[in-house]
Amino acid sequence: MEAVSRRARGMQWGIEMKITTLVENQSNCDLKPTHGLSLYIETKKHKLLFDLGPDRILFENARKKGIRLEEVDTVVISHGHMDHGGALGHFLEINHKAKIYVQRKAFDPHYSKFLCFSIPVGLDGKWKESGQVVLLDGDYTVDEELQLFVVPETGKCFSPANVKLFSKNGRDDFLHEHNLLISEKEKVLIMGCGHAGVVNILEKVKDEKPGYCIGGYHLMNPVLGKMVPETLLGDIAAELEKYPGMHFYTCHCTGKRAYEYLRSRVTDMNYLSCGETLTIGEA
Repeated sequence: MEAVSRRARGMQWGIEMKITTLVENQSNCDLKPTHGLSLYIETKKHKLLFDLGPDRILFENARKKGIRLEEVDTVVISHGHMDHGGALGHFLEINHKAKIYVQRKAFDPHYSKFLCFSIPVGLDGKWKESGQVVLLDGDYTVDEELQLFVVPETGKCFSPANVKLFSKNGRDDFLHEHNLLISEKEKVLIMGCGHAGVVNILEKVKDEKPGYCIGGYHLMNPVLGKMVPETLLGDIAAELEKYPGMHFYTCHCTGKRAYEYLRSRVTDMNYLSCGETLTIGEA
């Protein structure tokens, strides 16, 4: 089956933004799925990778889509988990020009706890010494098109799927996670896992009025395959419905069951699987 190409609705401008999912848990085409995320994004100014996935599957899938990763000029690693940045070393082997934006704390040790075991899930710390890596300490503006921001306030609809995640100082506060706001004539919010909570992330940028919200919501425990309670999903759906006209595209750590629940209650909720391309703009 060929990968789906979707054209966004309601746009009236000439420059297209294209977002192609190169790494994701699900695939409906010949691209390989895996637990992780990588989005290839073409904007007016940039060829950008948002996250890199866990391993070399990124490069195999990019070749199948005809995407030349050596031409990427910007990389955003959303947070310090290997399913989002594990391929960093491999990327540096083939691309020697891209600036790679990542929070400094993303290179701290990170763990997932299961029973009495602490399982390392973090990035390889040696890559923070690369001259291409730009270490950040909070919100950062790349240029007039790209803004990165962290979300320290996580009080609304926080997912219990996060409670098994730890950093070197105890339970993870996710200050190593940043999100991307792309500003063209339409503003697009990109998240990795949305560990801080999609509701809290949207709250921080609501004055920017993004028209699209794309990324994972971390509503499933990947070890146990257990979805968060339906009461929480109902609360999240009610909060998302406060953004009329917004297009939601989720993926990765949301989980298919949680997605199906949200799709039944949120006006424009979609799933972006591996190999799909979302085109925002008018041809």
